[in-house]
Amino acid sequence: MSKLGRVLVAMSGGIDSTMTAVLLHEEGWQVIGITMKTWDYATSGGSRKETGCCSLDSINDARQIAVQLGFPHFIIDIREEFGDYVIDNFVEEYLAGRTPNPCVLCNTHIKWNSLLRRADQLDCEFIATGHYGIVAQHEGRYYIRRARDHQKDQSYVLWGLSQACLARTRFPLGNFTKLEVRQMAAERGWVELSKKSESYEICFVPDNDYRSFLRRRVPDIDERIGPGYFVDAKGNILGKHQGYPFYTIGQRKGLGIALGEPMYVAEIRPETNTVVLGREEDLVRNGMRVGKVNLMKYAALPTGGLEVVTKVRYRDTGALSTVRAVGSEVEVQFHANVKGIAPGQSAVFYEGDDVVGGGIIYSSF
Repeated sequence: MSKLGRVLVAMSGGIDSTMTAVLLHEEGWQVIGITMKTWDYATSGGSRKETGCCSLDSINDARQIAVQLGFPHFIIDIREEFGDYVIDNFVEEYLAGRTPNPCVLCNTHIKWNSLLRRADQLDCEFIATGHYGIVAQHEGRYYIRRARDHQKDQSYVLWGLSQACLARTRFPLGNFTKLEVRQMAAERGWVELSKKSESYEICFVPDNDYRSFLRRRVPDIDERIGPGYFVDAKGNILGKHQGYPFYTIGQRKGLGIALGEPMYVAEIRPETNTVVLGREEDLVRNGMRVGKVNLMKYAALPTGGLEVVTKVRYRDTGALSTVRAVGSEVEVQFHANVKGIAPGQSAVFYEGDDVVGGGIIYSSF
């Protein structure tokens, strides 16, 4: 038994999770690798070859590294629990006129729970993943700090992790840049791995076409919802659309309507199957309500509110704002107006590089 202890490493077969296992192994941890089969793309009716963390090639790549370094590796099938929760929610959110973030939901409710359950079965004190982030502590509470490589930082999709999860989580790559991780792989003789590309697509929508995915999952969606109308802010009809689930807030391309100037999806009204279009300035909001809040750094927000930088999407640079608790929700007041706030997406609050917490955007104003 290693003096450092036993750690269960989630291995997708990609460079980040592989180097996570390698670094921990080299530090002296007793590593056990585990690969989670979350999705079989062929079952969705898609024609594209299975890729990414769910492909047979990726699973074999993860196992090969484990064999080479001499630590155990297991494969677990969580397609049923993944599909029931993450994919069903993904479909339901679009049908409700919202824009979901399945990676947040998967991390919060599926992957970490599955990993910790198997860690307990295998007598592992910790779990580790290839995410770019840093677990830190403040006055006895665990929270996530942004990774050193801000371009690769993944703290935005990890805001939902509980204190119990964070206490047992390790992110070995948090203090490295992506370039350094690639160099480390090459230095160890894994040249092919060091050049391995990465996917930014949703794992169960590898062709990045969520509209076709919705039609495969809900074959009668066109009959159930049908075409509706594009309208302006005053309710004037501008043209017809295919159905509100096929549009997202801030969308400009693919509207199928020409109005002589750039127009954007400003609002989605599922109850009337109406999509409101507007100019870019019509996307501007100065506040929002956030629910399903998970606070990390602090147990509660100060009574007078807290000044933070709020991100409303993964690639968002963030906006200065004040957050206040309103019952079980958080009200966010931006110091300068923000564009394209989409209900269903995540809002994550930062103090410098520290994640204060996050939640799901309910509405904007």
